[in-house]
Amino acid sequence: MRQTFEEELTSLHHHFSEMGMMVNEAIYKSVKSFINHDKELAQEVIDHDHQINELELTLEKKCFELIALQQPVTSDLRRIVTVMKACADLERMGDHAVSIARSTIRVKGTKRIPQIEVKIAELSEKVKVIVRAALEAYLKKDVEQARKTADSDDAINALSKEIFEQCIEEMKADPELVICGTDYLLVSRYLERIGDYVTNICEWVIYLETGKITELNSNHTFN
Repeated sequence: MRQTFEEELTSLHHHFSEMGMMVNEAIYKSVKSFINHDKELAQEVIDHDHQINELELTLEKKCFELIALQQPVTSDLRRIVTVMKACADLERMGDHAVSIARSTIRVKGTKRIPQIEVKIAELSEKVKVIVRAALEAYLKKDVEQARKTADSDDAINALSKEIFEQCIEEMKADPELVICGTDYLLVSRYLERIGDYVTNICEWVIYLETGKITELNSNHTFN
């Protein structure tokens, strides 16, 4: 009985890892589509989002089944709750990737700001790195890596703020840049929010190992 339960828990974590890789790929493709003005790639991100949503629902259902049927002890229950909470954060990250893809599809106007697009690409790379690091911390149950990864979110917030300020200045100087500038603001904000959800996952890693809810970054969100 215990062996079967352990196998089910292992399967749960395997599917969580799979979902994490899908979300990270969606983030990468959405920003690539935005920078390259690639509407086909953006549509691909949107079309595949249902796979992420379905996987979250499957994981959630399995978690509830394990709680109901196995009546897990405290440490096992913590493992199940962590998966439920962390996969909800992953699903929201996938939603933001879709929002970036939709920005690519609806973008109008021909004037662009290349230097800001370079910074958005840089921001997306930073986000991609911390998403991967958070997933690794989760799989290895590495509290120290989780803390370091959450600390990296400060650099994402700083770069997002820099993009915001530069966009405002460019739009003030040239009203024709307002349309693309607004999209830049939205995309950088979506990426910043993804960083916040990464911090959430890092907190769940710490909860998994210690049983304590720890706030790693006062600027992040649980919504």
